[in-house]
Amino acid sequence: MITNEPSTPQPLEVISPLQTDETKPWLKLLLAILTWFGSVLLLIFVPVIVAMPYFIYVWRTRGMPRPETLATDKTVLFISILGIVPTHLLTLLMVWLVVTEWRKRPFWKTIGFEWPRPERRLVYTALCILAAGVLLAMGFLVTNFWGGSKTQLDLLVESSIPARFATAFVAVFTAPLVEELIYRGVLYSAIERALGRGIAIFAVSLLFAGVHVFQYINNVAVITVITLLSFTLTFVRAYSGKLLPSFVIHLVFNGVQSLIIALAPFLGRGSS
Repeated sequence: MITNEPSTPQPLEVISPLQTDETKPWLKLLLAILTWFGSVLLLIFVPVIVAMPYFIYVWRTRGMPRPETLATDKTVLFISILGIVPTHLLTLLMVWLVVTEWRKRPFWKTIGFEWPRPERRLVYTALCILAAGVLLAMGFLVTNFWGGSKTQLDLLVESSIPARFATAFVAVFTAPLVEELIYRGVLYSAIERALGRGIAIFAVSLLFAGVHVFQYINNVAVITVITLLSFTLTFVRAYSGKLLPSFVIHLVFNGVQSLIIALAPFLGRGSS
């Protein structure tokens, strides 16, 4: 018997980013690596471009500035931090284009920005906050026991009050989201598909820690803490199968540190 009842449309299957073609995991891996490399290039060049008008102003009013002078110029340091905001916005646009395959797929569902079990979101949120607290406590113990010199980030933050607040803003409102999308979103998914979970965890964790080494090059203790954070975030991403848990841990971790950075001058712990 033939009926004219309309068939129920099947929902579009949402799968992990860069895994839309089962036969081409290596091409997806190449695209993920290029995306990561693009994010690094943006991080290097965009802040310089943002600061260029000020460089030109200094050149025209004071003569050609010396590199050591620019390295201690409070305005340059402040502008370089502000330049991270457009850097992250451009990176977010690039990630969106890659994940959605030029608007063919939904972004948040495809990247896995959700809880493993939505009905238990409160439990997962509490566990993520607890994990961030443990990481912060371990970081405090390691840095206080091990000690070390002030890092490049310390010098940057202590250069001025505006630089301090700009750093705290970026660390909370743009860095956790963009970094998780790049490393535990696009890059991890592609490496896991092509090479397996173990290699993906190891490679992504080291890459994330590696790009932060320059900021903390003078302090092995801080590098150790960042590496511990990186492996923790990647393990959570790998074994939860979703991106949101690692983002929440990252956000809380950065949020507490940013609060300390912002309040330090008023508590007698930092210079202006």
